Amino acid sequence: MGNFKPYPLKEVYRLIEPGPVVLVTTALKDEKNIMTMSWHTMIDFEPPIIACVVSNRNHSFNILRKSKECVINIPTSKIAQEVVGCGNTSGTNKNKFEYFHLTPTAASTVKAPLIKECYACLECKVIDSSLATKYNLFFLEVKKAWIRKEKTKYPATLHHFGRGHFMLPGKIIKIASRMK
Repeated sequence: MGNFKPYPLKEVYRLIEPGPVVLVTTALKDEKNIMTMSWHTMIDFEPPIIACVVSNRNHSFNILRKSKECVINIPTSKIAQEVVGCGNTSGTNKNKFEYFHLTPTAASTVKAPLIKECYACLECKVIDSSLATKYNLFFLEVKKAWIRKEKTKYPATLHHFGRGHFMLPGKIIKIASRMK
C-alpha cells in the first residue's frame, strides 16, 4: 500500500480521539462521583447535544443511568495529575473530590456538581440512553454552560492519545471560512 503500513484495529481510537479530556461528575442521593472521559462528540449545535461513551464497568455508568444528569467539566493542564488520577481510581469506595482535592460547586439545573478548578462546565440531562446497554452510549443535552471569568481564549486543555500520552493545544492558525 505504498507509504502505508497496517495499524492495529484496537489502537484506532488513538488516531481519532474527538476532543479534550473531561471530568464527568454525577450524583445520586448523597453520593457524588468524578469520572475521566475522552470519548465524546458534539451531535448538534442548538440545543447543544453531546454523545458520550461511559463504560458499564465504570462506577459512573449506573449513577448516570439512574440520575439521568451529569456535568461535563473541562479541565486544563493545571490539574492534569488529578484528571489522570480520577481516571485511574474507582469511585466505588473513594470520594474523588476529597482524595484529589477538587472542589465541588453547586450546579443550577442538575444535582451533579461543577468542579471549581475546571475551565468550563456543562450541566447536562440525558435525553437518550437507548444505546447504553449495547454500546454504553448516552446522548446529553446541555442545559446550562459556564466558563471561568479569566480571559483565556485558548486554554491548555488535555487531549488523550492513549497509554498515558496527552497533547496540549499548540499553535493556533486562522483560515478564512464562511462558517459563522
